[in-house]
Amino acid sequence: MTDVTAAVSSGSKSQQAYAAVKAQIVDGAYPAGHRLVLAKIAHDLGVSVVPVREAIRRLEAEGLVTFERNIGATVAGIDPTEYLYTMQTLSLVEGAATALSAPLIGPDDIARARAVNEEMRACLEHFDPLRFTRLNQDFHAILFEHCPNPHILDLVHRGWNRLASLRSSTFRFVPGRARASVGEHEGLLRLIEGAADPDEIERAARAHRTATLEAYLAHSANDHR
Repeated sequence: MTDVTAAVSSGSKSQQAYAAVKAQIVDGAYPAGHRLVLAKIAHDLGVSVVPVREAIRRLEAEGLVTFERNIGATVAGIDPTEYLYTMQTLSLVEGAATALSAPLIGPDDIARARAVNEEMRACLEHFDPLRFTRLNQDFHAILFEHCPNPHILDLVHRGWNRLASLRSSTFRFVPGRARASVGEHEGLLRLIEGAADPDEIERAARAHRTATLEAYLAHSANDHR
């Protein structure tokens, strides 16, 4: 569990509160439906309620927090429709960003990505979905970080931020998807290493993202039967 005070180290008090609460949400310490008691958070952070309220409003604008009448601020739950739309969009823009990055990815980048993927493989033995998710984001960031189009890169980051409250739990819901994901990562690395056609790399990256979406939606459909 993330120590809520760990993120309070620099920046304005509002920014500090935002970083701390967001970290708790993303790490799953504050799960969906968790009530965010402003006074308690302020006490834990050693600040007044005002910057906490500002941080909560910012998190609400990002879709990580909702306000409910007579309850107050709570951590937003998973909206299957929002998840569907976000993952569909991310598959497009991240696929494009990865394809555009590919010619600029050097041997050192490949080595870094492969090392992260091996950590993910090791994580499968005693599965920790939160650690796996953080490593997964690290892996993909290496593949798209060289994208020369700043507009596409911005859309990718927006997509990841939108999924922040979901990413902590996706692999928890579909742990079987994690093993397949590691294998697909190696396939992407081999395509990039072999200087495959950018269209082929883009299709592979999109299929990888779509497979995770389909696994989650199948799980969600089974839960509602």
